[in-house]
Amino acid sequence: MPDILTEVRGSWLQGKQAAFLEAIHQAVVEAFKTPDDEPLARLIEHSAGSYLTPFAAGERFTRIEIVLFEGRSLEAKRELYRAMVRNLQPFEVPAEDVKVVLVETTPENVGFRGGQAACDLDLGYTLQV
Repeated sequence: MPDILTEVRGSWLQGKQAAFLEAIHQAVVEAFKTPDDEPLARLIEHSAGSYLTPFAAGERFTRIEIVLFEGRSLEAKRELYRAMVRNLQPFEVPAEDVKVVLVETTPENVGFRGGQAACDLDLGYTLQV
């Protein structure tokens, strides 16, 4: 499952943090056809003075960084960007304030499930979407 880190400025989510992370996770599941039951998503709410954002950005600027295995098509990535914007609408995040950064790595560069390289495991989903 891709590893998701989301950063916002301020505490405007006010108790909706878990739902916000779930909306982001669901965008990944939808676009990349990953398992729904393996979320790995974190949220950092920075104080206004410790997070500079682009001058044109609004107060709900949201930066989402996803570390994932190589192999997704450009169309799958485009679908991810659209799904993120769509899924964050209920939280009143303007489309122009959603930034998604993908960091791709190879399965041999990730170890988990008891110290095994991801390339040696059945991940339960395909990377070729």
